[in-house]
Amino acid sequence: MLKDLVKNLKPSSTLLINETSRKLEEQGKKIFRFGFGQSPFKVPESIVEELKNNAHQNKYLPMQGLSELRDSVAKHTSTKKNYNYKSENVIIGPGSKELMFLLHVIFDGEIILPAPSWVSYAPQAILGRNKTQILQTKRENNWFPTASEIEEIILKDKNKNYLLFLNSPNNPSGQICENLEEIADIAKKYNLIILSDEIYSELSFEDNYQSISNFCPEKTIISTGLSKWCGAGGWRLGYFLVPDSLIEIKDMINVLASETFSAVSAPIQYAAIKAYKNDHSHYINKSRNILSAVGNYVYKNLKSNKVLINKSQGGFYLMPEFLNEKFNSSAELCDSILNDTGVALLPGSDFGFDQKKMLARLSFTDFDGQKFMNKIDVNQKIDDDLINEFAPKIIEGVDKLKKWSESI
Repeated sequence: MLKDLVKNLKPSSTLLINETSRKLEEQGKKIFRFGFGQSPFKVPESIVEELKNNAHQNKYLPMQGLSELRDSVAKHTSTKKNYNYKSENVIIGPGSKELMFLLHVIFDGEIILPAPSWVSYAPQAILGRNKTQILQTKRENNWFPTASEIEEIILKDKNKNYLLFLNSPNNPSGQICENLEEIADIAKKYNLIILSDEIYSELSFEDNYQSISNFCPEKTIISTGLSKWCGAGGWRLGYFLVPDSLIEIKDMINVLASETFSAVSAPIQYAAIKAYKNDHSHYINKSRNILSAVGNYVYKNLKSNKVLINKSQGGFYLMPEFLNEKFNSSAELCDSILNDTGVALLPGSDFGFDQKKMLARLSFTDFDGQKFMNKIDVNQKIDDDLINEFAPKIIEGVDKLKKWSESI
């Protein structure tokens, strides 16, 4: 009944850990939801009002997206990237995840996935029937590949087409890629296209965030959307920015879109115009300030001679490595942590690492972001007392996790 292609696929681990956490809470257990990555902040009120005002919009929109929205996205991105994107370069989709899937389906070549990579990249590559090269990375390189490591893969067969997935700030590590220019040089030298997943870029803790599109826009497809910076994961609106040099890809994604999702919800698209046309820097800066402070608290209080961890540079993740030989896999490690402490984490093996590496993804979003945001000024220094007041489960969960790591 089922195709061999799908028999070994499992539900997305990020969605599964959220469901598992919910069921455990229904059983009366206290769970620290450090496994599911979802913005703790509400959608800005002006954008919510725009959605209400456009609830009557009931017509199918153009499959590439509402013209005014695409124009707003192009102008918004052109300002940030210092590159002239036009509305025709923009494809609006029901979340960037769906657009990535269509890219996997149409691409004819080999996929290069650095480990760690977001959990859905590899399953989508399987569904797209593409061969995938998993490129193991190192902590000292911020968990990103070096240019020479990418080149080594390409030199095995220079006649192939290659598609590199690059996610910075990264899910699951929270790190930013610092060798973009060198990777861009490889893309220019060989037949390498880059999917730059920038869904967390607005939440970078660095003021001078750079995209690889700053160095090779003609080889880069930018992928992002509303879910992380705008707190609108459930609205399901993402987009691709495809340069003129890759017009074949854009045109074919539009063809597949016409046969799959047809068009994104009309009220959502009309509301999103306000998200990209208006200035939301006050909201974004408050979000970044809070997330940076909470992430830094986790980093300072969890790192030890039993836990290796890099400080988060953006988004809402950290990737601790537990130094022990008690467990056979990172999945077994995370099961033990959940059973012993109530702290839900995702194992590093879900992100492409060898299962014997005791790595896990920790999402520091288990708090009421709106209450926190309402309390502080935009550039206010956030101390541990404020975190204790507005993110008590972060404090308690980290304490449990640290004590557990010291006891094993």
